[in-house]
Amino acid sequence: MAAVTEPTTGRTPATEGGAGLAEAERVELTVDAVAPGGHCVARVDGQVVFVRHALPGERVVAEVTEVHKGFVRADAVRVLTASPDRVEPPCPYARPGRCGGCDLQHVAPAAQLAWKTAVVREQLTRLGGLTDAELDGLGVRVEALPGGPLGWRSRVRYAVDGADRAGLLKHRSHEVVPIDRCLIAHPAIQELPVLTPSGTRWPDAEAVETVASTGGDVAVAAVADGVSTPVRGPETVREVAVDRDWHLPASAFWQVHPAAADTLVGAVLDLVDPRPGESAWDLYGGAGLFAAALAGRVGDTGRVTLVEAAPQGVAAARENLRDLPRVEVVEARVETALTRRRITGPVDVVVLDPPRTGAGARVVRELAAVGPRAIGYVACDPAAFARDVRTFTGLGWRLAALRGFDLFPMTQHVELVGLLLPAE
Repeated sequence: MAAVTEPTTGRTPATEGGAGLAEAERVELTVDAVAPGGHCVARVDGQVVFVRHALPGERVVAEVTEVHKGFVRADAVRVLTASPDRVEPPCPYARPGRCGGCDLQHVAPAAQLAWKTAVVREQLTRLGGLTDAELDGLGVRVEALPGGPLGWRSRVRYAVDGADRAGLLKHRSHEVVPIDRCLIAHPAIQELPVLTPSGTRWPDAEAVETVASTGGDVAVAAVADGVSTPVRGPETVREVAVDRDWHLPASAFWQVHPAAADTLVGAVLDLVDPRPGESAWDLYGGAGLFAAALAGRVGDTGRVTLVEAAPQGVAAARENLRDLPRVEVVEARVETALTRRRITGPVDVVVLDPPRTGAGARVVRELAAVGPRAIGYVACDPAAFARDVRTFTGLGWRLAALRGFDLFPMTQHVELVGLLLPAE
């Protein structure tokens, strides 16, 4: 599948600058390549249309949902000519105008991997400045994780509507869709008496957080005014990864796919290959998943420094890594830690796991100046990753290896693990 880029411009009436498609208008069109955000691209009289619930090559009737300057968004509400990769969505809420959580339930599992691979390639070409030949050399592809496309999500946050019912949000909307079951949720979460069929109401909550940990804990909390209050199950849950038990607040960050933690750690270690006696940094380190794995490789003669800004993450790291005296936990923003010398080189390997916005040029420049022999970059957004790769290459580095993982089946999201090396 080829991919194109989705523009991000301001909203404007359809009539501005001449005639065009209007909101709620229906139009018959032929769908072209996949685009970021779970869309495909089409064109009507020269106007770009980003269509959800469609597949490349299909002929569909699409209903316009948003009008912007230069493009519109639409939902495919009727399929006239279907792609061979189209399947019936298993969830009745994965439809136009209903739940917006799953972007790709209408796409066969193998084709979902191809879809995400195409988006990764496009972002690295357009934003990262890499050539098709370079991407071919990297063997860019997205790999499935074990467990299948349903029942994997171990943390689900439900919104609460005006009738005090828990549900999920429509696409690009604050409107809550009451549901009776989320099929990508972990089976233990699906069985919780949280949603409408149980009769449960949440009059004092704005959201409901649910957790089914890899250690077997199941927890529910109600969220009001940003404060999470336990309702059911333990406040601290046990996760199992890299042959260790992890104890952290139920509301703390942890990978939502049960196989994700070990998968990502395995990929990072394979790429950066930490060695006994080396110094390693785990930046945006959270509860310390990568730091623990690095400590096991660098051994008693090496050292690991973890940097994390969120107090909850810092507390979890200090608690869970207290048996590893060679690991130092630094509470600071990564930018601050680097520019104010809260951490200093020399350093041999760096693991970089930034938020969705990426590390950014400032962090990239600081890391390039320190000069580690290898950087393992864990990315949850291909666009942010591609921008950072371009900054690295401009400073004399190269993307030497890349792996993609489908940590979020049925959605448009994808996780990347890249190896960055100083240019030879």
